[in-house]
Amino acid sequence: MTLVLLGAGLVACESLKLGDAGLSKAPESSGATLDTLFATVKDADKVLAQAYYYLPYGIPSGFDDLLGRDIIESLTDHYISNINTEGDGPVGLYYNGALNASLTSGTSGMNYCFGSEKDYTAIRYAWLFLENADRIPGADPGILACKKAEAKMCLAISYANMLRYVGGVPILDHSVKLDETMEYPRNTFAETVDFIVRMCTEAAPDLPWSVSGADDGRLTRAAALGLKLRVLCFAASPTFNSDKPFHPQANEYACYMNYDPARWQAAKAAADDFMRELLSNGYYAMIQAAPDATTGLITPRAYRLAYRKGYFERGTTETIISIRKSNSTSYHDDWIKRTGDFGNGATLTWVNKFPWADGTPFPEDFNWEDKSSWPEQPFFKQDPNGTLKVSSTTFSETRDPRLYENICVPGDIWRDGTVGRSYSNHQYAQSNCPGFLMMKYILQQSSDRNTMPHWCMMRLPEVLLNAAEAYNEADGGPSDKAYTWVNAVRARVGLKPLEEGMSQEEFRKALLLERELEFGFEEVRWFDMVRYGLTEAFTTPLKALRAIGNDTKNATSFTFQEIDAFPGRQWYTSWDTKWYLAPILTSEINKGYGMTQNPGW
Repeated sequence: MTLVLLGAGLVACESLKLGDAGLSKAPESSGATLDTLFATVKDADKVLAQAYYYLPYGIPSGFDDLLGRDIIESLTDHYISNINTEGDGPVGLYYNGALNASLTSGTSGMNYCFGSEKDYTAIRYAWLFLENADRIPGADPGILACKKAEAKMCLAISYANMLRYVGGVPILDHSVKLDETMEYPRNTFAETVDFIVRMCTEAAPDLPWSVSGADDGRLTRAAALGLKLRVLCFAASPTFNSDKPFHPQANEYACYMNYDPARWQAAKAAADDFMRELLSNGYYAMIQAAPDATTGLITPRAYRLAYRKGYFERGTTETIISIRKSNSTSYHDDWIKRTGDFGNGATLTWVNKFPWADGTPFPEDFNWEDKSSWPEQPFFKQDPNGTLKVSSTTFSETRDPRLYENICVPGDIWRDGTVGRSYSNHQYAQSNCPGFLMMKYILQQSSDRNTMPHWCMMRLPEVLLNAAEAYNEADGGPSDKAYTWVNAVRARVGLKPLEEGMSQEEFRKALLLERELEFGFEEVRWFDMVRYGLTEAFTTPLKALRAIGNDTKNATSFTFQEIDAFPGRQWYTSWDTKWYLAPILTSEINKGYGMTQNPGW
């Protein structure tokens, strides 16, 4: 594994871009020794900062170039990418089925290239801290225990990231030295899950439940219990927890190879652990929309802004795990530019899943060309003249507020305060755009992005929906608690509660849909498709919407036509469950330290 063999020295200064996590700057590589690195708690914190820095980051940036600096949503039924400047990524490796284990170039276009990613770098620094923290003279035992727990959580997050892309991986129990023998046999799927759970369990008691001020961004007991629940739900899901392996070549490194209901019971117990702490300690809560000062009513825009604050802003009561790489408000600018320059965009397939503003399902047979058949305008209410009120503050949205915060629909303000180029006759429209743009993280105005960035790896709504899922699967159907947790997520954006009396299967379907609506572009959909084996989501041809506006710059009314999305994906006709896990490059296996190939590759 390339990344673990870094030697005793630390990384060069020019690579240090740590965000504001209340941590010191990372140490220089010139002349640093263990005695100087661990001379004081402040010095040792610089080593821990390196473990934090190399944790995975879900927004394309200078940190890495996974998928050719694209997003994993591009591999789902939610989004189409047309970025092909790198010769790889979704267009060059996935849509055409070209990805294989023999690649010698273009590995940055993979969604995960084992041995070339940064997880083992974080793991090395975490172990370096754990192995040497006790040598710090006069360190307060409580502070030291807390920082050791943070290091264990860096281990857990890194292994959890590898688990969901690769399955079982070699588990290191020390910081690798340059001159040691390379023997790191692959651990099984079960062993990898157990290690992650153990790290979370060991870390939790020594971590604060929440942090604020100078410590904002550090890992907490809520993060430990939330990650434990996420991993247990992932592992207990049908793809990995089944008597019928998901692929003919599947083995104990890729899944459990049997079904055990106790795995869902373990997830339910983890949900109880989190909820018990939440009840006892409080603090975490979803950001709620504020009523209008004059009318006392909650406007659609207020719901939008509450949802936005929950995922976009640092240090809110909704944030469970926050990853920071930089304090610069321009850190994501390259990605923001790329979203508008290649014809990338969300699919009509996904847009149609967002309900009306009260939670009533959007019609499956909605006729986009016949306006006389519409029960309501599909995106915005219009004035008596039939035109949109083009202003970021006076729109009256007709659908689930999360639609507009995930996706720029025709007529909405986007990126720089002007009407988005999602419709086909916009002066800056890009060919092959499926009719919608990405809004999440891009937002509507340049001023909206004038805040220090972060990647909210986990929010409270995920914990609530994971808990509801665990209860539904462990109990054979939804309980009152499961309904309460899902309905809390819906209520935050003004949607009515789920219908009572659902079967286990009906509730599971509703829950997976809720996750689609809540977590767009948050690295959730791909792994839900994988862990539940959602074959239809992989193989059903995607739909797009052609919109023609009444103006090439600031359109206020549109005609629509439903069309097939571009491009066609090979998965439509030749789907293979090998795609659930990433291939291990042959060059990596040939190093001989113990890694093996994933099924089908």
